[in-house]
Amino acid sequence: MVTIPENPFVLVDGSSYLYRAFYAPPHLTNSAGEPTGAVYGVVNMLQSLLKQFNPSHIVVVFDAKGKTFRDEMYQEYKSNRPSMPDDLRSQIEPLHNVIKAMGLPILIVDGVEADDVIGTLSRQASREGICTLISTGDKDMAQLVDQHTLLINTMTDTVLDVQGVNDKFGIPPELIIDYLGLMGDKVDNIPGVPGVGEKTALAMLQGIGSMDAIYENLEKLAPLGFRGSKSMAKKMQDNEEMARLSYRLATIKTDVELTESYKDFKPKPQDTDALVKLFGKLEFKRWLAALLDGGQMVSKASTEAGAAVSDVVVGNSGVDRSNYKTIYTKGQLTQWINKLKDAPLFAFDTETTSLDYMQAEIVGLSFAIQSNIDSDDDPIIEAAYLPLTHDYIDAPKQLDLDETLAELKPLLESNDYHKVGQNLKYDRSVLLNHGIELKGIQFDTMLEAYVLDSTGKHDMDTLALKYLGHKCISFEEVAGKGKKQLTFNQIAIKEAAPYAAEDADVTLRLHLNLFEQLKAIPSLLKLFNEIELPLLSVLSDIERGGVEIDSQLLAMQSNEIAKRLQILEEEAYKEAGKPFNLSSPKQLQTILFEELNIPVIKKTPKGAPSTAEEVLQELALTYPLPKLIIEHRGLSKLKSTYTDKLPKMVNEKTGRVHTSYHQAVTVTGRLSSSDPNLQNIPIRSAEGRRIRQAFVAKPGYKIVAADYSQIELRIMAHLSQDKGLLDAFSTGKDIHKATAAEVFSVALDDVSVDQRRSAKAINFGLIYGMSAFGLAKQLNIGRQEAQQYMDRYFNRYPGVLTYMEDTRAVAHENSFVETILGRRLQLPNIKSRNGMLKKAAERAAINAPMQGTAADIIKKAMIDMASWVAQQETGTVQILMQVHDELVFSIKEELVEPYIKEIQRIMANAANLDVPLIADAGIGDNWDEAH
Repeated sequence: MVTIPENPFVLVDGSSYLYRAFYAPPHLTNSAGEPTGAVYGVVNMLQSLLKQFNPSHIVVVFDAKGKTFRDEMYQEYKSNRPSMPDDLRSQIEPLHNVIKAMGLPILIVDGVEADDVIGTLSRQASREGICTLISTGDKDMAQLVDQHTLLINTMTDTVLDVQGVNDKFGIPPELIIDYLGLMGDKVDNIPGVPGVGEKTALAMLQGIGSMDAIYENLEKLAPLGFRGSKSMAKKMQDNEEMARLSYRLATIKTDVELTESYKDFKPKPQDTDALVKLFGKLEFKRWLAALLDGGQMVSKASTEAGAAVSDVVVGNSGVDRSNYKTIYTKGQLTQWINKLKDAPLFAFDTETTSLDYMQAEIVGLSFAIQSNIDSDDDPIIEAAYLPLTHDYIDAPKQLDLDETLAELKPLLESNDYHKVGQNLKYDRSVLLNHGIELKGIQFDTMLEAYVLDSTGKHDMDTLALKYLGHKCISFEEVAGKGKKQLTFNQIAIKEAAPYAAEDADVTLRLHLNLFEQLKAIPSLLKLFNEIELPLLSVLSDIERGGVEIDSQLLAMQSNEIAKRLQILEEEAYKEAGKPFNLSSPKQLQTILFEELNIPVIKKTPKGAPSTAEEVLQELALTYPLPKLIIEHRGLSKLKSTYTDKLPKMVNEKTGRVHTSYHQAVTVTGRLSSSDPNLQNIPIRSAEGRRIRQAFVAKPGYKIVAADYSQIELRIMAHLSQDKGLLDAFSTGKDIHKATAAEVFSVALDDVSVDQRRSAKAINFGLIYGMSAFGLAKQLNIGRQEAQQYMDRYFNRYPGVLTYMEDTRAVAHENSFVETILGRRLQLPNIKSRNGMLKKAAERAAINAPMQGTAADIIKKAMIDMASWVAQQETGTVQILMQVHDELVFSIKEELVEPYIKEIQRIMANAANLDVPLIADAGIGDNWDEAH
């Protein structure tokens, strides 16, 4: 075990770090598609090094651009190395900037390599008796180890002193150059002596000594007895010039002329503002958050005049928690109500007992206004928290909940007073639990951010970091974690107030920032105002309305699935020859690929045989056990996710299940849902469809499901303006039969079932950017045949090919594509130098306008539908659910026929395309019957 003195002089081989980080996962990119993984990796390694050794002095040394003296010495030096990848070259400048902002010295010297600079500095320090630690992954550096100089490989965390070099290489540090000179180095293209490898070089050096000693005693080589020893003297003699050259090439220069020395390499305090900007652009969110919380990238002990964390001032968000107010009295409440009424816009947030919008009750409210609204200066925000039901021991007296809400109700229910919030759909629902209908919703920062950029997360903490450079107080900081986490009513007001008031403060600041960006892009502002914001209240009403389920039917289905699972397990045990855990990938790997000797199709990143779904699907075509596993997995998921879980999700007060719709999750603009996830109930399997049977109509009502017919293909026809597609849809042809007729050159009436199926795969495959290889796999045909199908398709529908090519070009130029209504779908990887990422982005570019437009259309239909529902007699019709391109309704039996016609009309008129929009509708006593 090597003992390292405290606070050593650390020499970092920056170039070694850079290459190592570049080729190691994760291969990160930011949202602009710029590679960032090497920067992240190097900074991570530097932080680890600094934390472990807390150096008094440190310098990060990089190779200079251009040739060095070794290239003049030997033209072939490093000639077999590939040129630096573009994705690596682009990260050098940002990495240097980050290291400098961390306060760490950087050194680059022209005409020599980083090794030579490190060698010179280490020898200088050693002569002065300074303990030096060289951090590198390069074995050549072992030649520099001496009584004051140590070598550390941070990847393996091994430290080598003189004895360590001896133990590792079998020779002392002073013979490492000879070792490299004799055997050469393939990486650097140092030739060495032909026929001399590691073992031979070691045998000669251990038996005789240095290269000079070997050439002085060539006759002593044969008696050493290693393999080839008898002919080695002649080899050495014939290749002496090459051996001597290799020795010089392998020798690290230790006399480079430097203007700086040890004393100049003391770390400086970090430039936090510069790091905040750099990490913001690179999107290193964890480090950015730590910085904004007063954190240090470099240990304070190793810097001059390290500032205390509490004194660190970072970013320019303007947030000042010390000015927040807490409202305890009626006088304060009246004062704030007047302030809110006078403000053209105020931010509003609720603190509650639960994240479940149907169960949550108000604990407190927070508000924020801008006090210098008419000024061009940075906004001055006043924020306050109104605690109402904190109920911990010794909690201060608070205003009465019911009386206070009664005071606030006229303000909150008025359209005249404009509000902004973050995810106001939740706050609206919480207020409805207390009999208040929130109106005057003017903005929602989550939706503003989502419309601007649908990629990434849109929670307030993430948005504050991204747009304000501000780190919010986290809920865990005030409530704790895990089982001991408090609900908000249990948190002391002195801790709760800054957290809650900050929510309103940051929300208002976010709006002021985001709205300026939205105004600069009129199409996005229109999308926000006409689609996303109006949809907020529509979704809230659908969520709160809920849907009835038949819990008894689900319980029966659960029992039936359990019996089937038992049978599947017994059959699987029989095939395997023994019992095993069907849910264990490791046990399944062993049985499939070791015991049953089934061929391995694909491996995991760690090299183990994969048991992923697509692998099992392929194996199931030949082997019975994978087929059993697939069925078992599917039924297990259905049981745990739906048949067992849905009855437990029935709300006690309403007797219905209430899902949560998410507007700001998917990249394409589509809605998603959770608790339960309605989008993922399978409809292709009989068991999945049976789950839909449990979504039932109440007595006297019918379930009606209205579903857009082939909407994405219709959108493709509109976008591509292909005459063949436009004609097919305009004349009401079966598009898949029409495509089959064109591709297979047969009359429309002669199209077979298989041909229509193939045409359907082509139609949908192409709009998802499917390749000939993918189509061949789906249709189980040869790749050449699949390519012929695609070629024929594009010959018959040339407008589609033109659209695809034009869309790719636009995507490359703008890094985004747009829907018909102007929604921007960002493509951060479209300019990536990583071929796979780039191809995936190109496929997304083709499909995103269609998926995104379909999302816009169904959202517009929901808004129009909600307006129509509001005009009908109360209780006659209710929007129950939205799933993909489908709307599900509960309609009074006697009104089903006229209402269906109106529903289809509204859905058809939700967008003005060059082909008809058609909504098919079905009726039933449950969802399965209606769809």
